[in-house]
Amino acid sequence: MYALKNTLVGKKRTAEDRFNSGSADFVAVLPRVLRRPALFLNALMEGRVALPRHLGAFAVAGLFGLTGLYGVIQGGHLRAMTEDTTSMVGFAIDRIDVAGNVETSPISIVQQLGLDGHTSLITMDVDDVRRMIMALPWVASADVRKVYPDVIDVRLTERQAFGIWQHGQALSLIEKNGTVISPLNNDKFNHLPLFVGFGADTHAETLLAAIDSWPQLRTRIKAYIRVADRRWDIRLDNGVTVRLPQYNMQAAIAKLRKYDDQQDLLERDIVSVDLRLSDRVTVGLSDEAVLRRAAALKERENMLKSQERNS
Repeated sequence: MYALKNTLVGKKRTAEDRFNSGSADFVAVLPRVLRRPALFLNALMEGRVALPRHLGAFAVAGLFGLTGLYGVIQGGHLRAMTEDTTSMVGFAIDRIDVAGNVETSPISIVQQLGLDGHTSLITMDVDDVRRMIMALPWVASADVRKVYPDVIDVRLTERQAFGIWQHGQALSLIEKNGTVISPLNNDKFNHLPLFVGFGADTHAETLLAAIDSWPQLRTRIKAYIRVADRRWDIRLDNGVTVRLPQYNMQAAIAKLRKYDDQQDLLERDIVSVDLRLSDRVTVGLSDEAVLRRAAALKERENMLKSQERNS
């Protein structure tokens, strides 16, 4: 028995021992993970495994299916196929709920998103939808959520119109910081102050801050005119133009208020008040006032001459 087995008593012979001894009974040992697949393959080759009927047909069908899926993916049609499929089973977007909107119409949102009744809620990208809604003129921020199976929930924060900016022949609505919101296309915002000229949009907030201390004057202003993007002229409702300096606007406005309180300056027959020089105020008379002043001076001159003759 010992000679047949060619083993050592009390010692287990390893595959390495068999290999080194040149024994013909050397057998390679497969890793554990490959043993089951090898046994199955061996049984399949020996005919000891019965394959299910129609396995070949199913395999061919699977091959064609995988080939078609690969073509769809490589051609970039997977999203469209998924969208069509999920829409047909009830996930087509049917409604948009919008809150926080005053100037933004829900119809504008539908058109912006290109919804056609077949868009799937499953394949819709919330970040893409938010970016598209943010591109609408009045939208300052937007929060978008999916409500399954077929609703988009949108919460908006809109921009606040601060004034009307006239640049050339165009009129635009602007925010407080000068950002243009949209062209002015109706009379709804005619109550807002009008800022005219290049640079008037970005410097409007600074000017209004200087006039805040005199609210009565602000209600009488029809237009704020930016001159050479350096300083402002103010056009009042009675046609008087107030020329402000480039610097120290608040001090100039305080001086104007003092003269108006003491002498009703802005109610007189004048066309302009020039405050650009810090040491003087120059008043421009209207044509009628100039004629009346000339007539008064002439009459005074004639009176003095008459007094001289009588004396």
